[in-house]
Amino acid sequence: MFSLAFSPCPNDTFIFDALINKKIDTKGLDFEVHLEDVQTLNQWALQEQHDFTKISYGVLPLVLNNYKVLESGGALGKGVGPLLITNSELGSTNYEVQNKKYEVQSTKYEVRGTKYDNGANNKLQTPNEQQETRNSKQQTPNNKPQTTNEQNKIVAIPGENTTAHLLFSLAYPNAKNKVFMPFHEIEDFVLNNENALGVIIHENRFTYQEKGLYLVKDLGTYWEETFNLPIPLGAIVAHNRIQKEMSLLVDELIRESIDYAFKHYPFVSDYVKQHAQEMEEEVMRKHIDLYVNNFSLALGSAGKKSVLKLLEIYQQQHPTCQIISNEIFINN
Repeated sequence: MFSLAFSPCPNDTFIFDALINKKIDTKGLDFEVHLEDVQTLNQWALQEQHDFTKISYGVLPLVLNNYKVLESGGALGKGVGPLLITNSELGSTNYEVQNKKYEVQSTKYEVRGTKYDNGANNKLQTPNEQQETRNSKQQTPNNKPQTTNEQNKIVAIPGENTTAHLLFSLAYPNAKNKVFMPFHEIEDFVLNNENALGVIIHENRFTYQEKGLYLVKDLGTYWEETFNLPIPLGAIVAHNRIQKEMSLLVDELIRESIDYAFKHYPFVSDYVKQHAQEMEEEVMRKHIDLYVNNFSLALGSAGKKSVLKLLEIYQQQHPTCQIISNEIFINN
């Protein structure tokens, strides 16, 4: 029996339902299933806990010594990236906070605030926007030295070793005041802290506006416009302790499981509903439509190119990290 870990989100349960509930021929294989949030899955991968597991591509560089990426089961695509949100319709231009401690309910995370400036200059800027600002300043006489403001924001991010964090850091490299928490707690954190921003993922991108939150920047669109590649969000990886032939078989079974699910779609199985908490069925389908696609069936050359680009960026941000390109994918 192999251990298999993935998230309870509809895209993952949709992908694995037929496999773990034996709706397809599993070739005699059985799986011990573990469902957890993405940051916990990343931590488990760092600890080498499971034979097959879902991870964020953001943590992939740290586990490549022990895992290889399978061809199927992952999440890539266009228009699927994380969103940076705020609780103010004015965006990130009007934040002010006193010296106080911010605590996230029911977690151990906290941020200690300092004094924050408000006004239009308090806006998070991407590198391109920073260059435009510098150019405009050069055209204005008697400019005084300006400092960046990204460090003046509390930014809630769904896990340190996540793709969401990597994409945020790519767009806002000077942002320093970050707090990491489970993705489902970020909206409440932003709502309850006047100066906070949040990076949201999964089904929250469909519901944040209903809670009175506003979009600052689509981090996925930023990636797509910068590199013209699909966004690599999550992968299924196999531990190197598993024989390659067996990992390839599991890879094929995951693909068959997805095929089965698509053949019965838009029907949403009880297994998907069971783990979707109180999510409406329409939101489940939106989630599946967005995150399960041809890249889930097979990475292909475009998907692999996107993964390699993400690893290249990670290596630029972490120069001591050594990545060997021919040891990343199971089917090299």
